[in-house]
Amino acid sequence: MFYLEMFSRYVAQYMKTRLQYRIDLLVEIVSDLLFQAVNLIFILVVFGHTQFLSGWSRDEIIFIYGFFLVPYAIFSSFFNIWDFNDRYIVKGEFDRILTRPIHSLFQVILERMELESLFGVVTGIVVMFYAGNRLDLDISWFDPLVFIILVLGGALVYAGIFVMIASISFWSDSKTSIMPMMYNIGNYGRYPVDIYNGVIRFVLTWILPFAFVGVYPAAYFLNKSDWYVYSFLTPVMGILFFCLSVFLWNEGVKKYRGAGN
Repeated sequence: MFYLEMFSRYVAQYMKTRLQYRIDLLVEIVSDLLFQAVNLIFILVVFGHTQFLSGWSRDEIIFIYGFFLVPYAIFSSFFNIWDFNDRYIVKGEFDRILTRPIHSLFQVILERMELESLFGVVTGIVVMFYAGNRLDLDISWFDPLVFIILVLGGALVYAGIFVMIASISFWSDSKTSIMPMMYNIGNYGRYPVDIYNGVIRFVLTWILPFAFVGVYPAAYFLNKSDWYVYSFLTPVMGILFFCLSVFLWNEGVKKYRGAGN
């Protein structure tokens, strides 16, 4: 209950702050929507030259992209920690975090919230409905519940990977380009993994499992029965990677010596 109360208080303060600059907030939302539109246009351009990509139709890949947007939007809203090394370790703000009676990771997450990114959830659902309608997909009564579970699993996969990367800063405070590179690699998860070679497919499934954010869970709704095992592994992979990331974070905090040393 304490953490829920803290979360609600942070959200309330965040909304008050953002609504003071409504034009700036609107510009950020429009920018995000334009970025998502550009990615969708890229898919349409690719399929302007071919009807199928490794057996996947245009509408199926659009559906996968729409699904990918939903967990990615949740991740972007609550795990905006791409500058953790520079802001909290190099500049010493993590010392302030450790003076408060709340878990350090939870506090960093609350401080770095960008709730406007949640509009990506709406965009993703709209894209999914568009593609699903063209594909004549059937929706069962339990599919909305499955959708929520798979989305949360995908978001936890993304969060787990990036929290692990942020945790490296506790052992090495030198500035690196790992985080931006990982964001680029994450984009591979919004396309079917069988368009890549075996090595990349293995990495995207078991090492950096970004495929569990987009194509694997989306395959369930596309009735790709051969991929059902991977679809239902999504929440398992999400919980596994996130728990591992929290463990690494806690171990890293024990190694942290402060900005003055």
